[in-house]
Amino acid sequence: MGRWITIPLVDSPEEPMIPRNVVLTGFMGTGKTTVGRLLATELGFAYVDTDEVIEARFGPISDIFARGGEQEFRQLEKVVARELASSAMFVIATGGRMMLDLNNAAVLGSSGRVFCLAASPEQIAGRLDGDGTDRPLLAGSDPLQRIEELLAEREDGYSRFEQVETDGRTPEEVVEDLLERLGVGSG
Repeated sequence: MGRWITIPLVDSPEEPMIPRNVVLTGFMGTGKTTVGRLLATELGFAYVDTDEVIEARFGPISDIFARGGEQEFRQLEKVVARELASSAMFVIATGGRMMLDLNNAAVLGSSGRVFCLAASPEQIAGRLDGDGTDRPLLAGSDPLQRIEELLAEREDGYSRFEQVETDGRTPEEVVEDLLERLGVGSG
């Protein structure tokens, strides 16, 4: 079912210029993983999640934080960003804060097209509720309020990227939207 795309050396009316990579950023629960995997299949690209790369190489994120704190984790994100930027034909799903770092944004942005998946706080809370994932940032008595606070803190950073709304849409509909934006959609 994938849309195998040839990447031309020059942009021509017959074939769209597809970026070397497609980078998905945004808050947790906006669909980066689900949409990223589907989009990779459609494009014939490989899918990679930056947090999974870090865990595979350096151990669980909780251990990284316990050992060297957030500073060590953010340094590892920079290493992974540089490595992925030198690759091609990847759909890259980033951790929720990775692209808020201007260096990471510049490095990954230079290697492909960046989209920020967005959703309302209520939609995010509903998607994360009972997903079985430990979300330390949402610990407390009111996860919805914490989501709202974090989204407000990150609004300026996320707004630098092309926004793709995921509220009320299936992952397949979001993928079709992304394919259209990339110039390879069916509509």
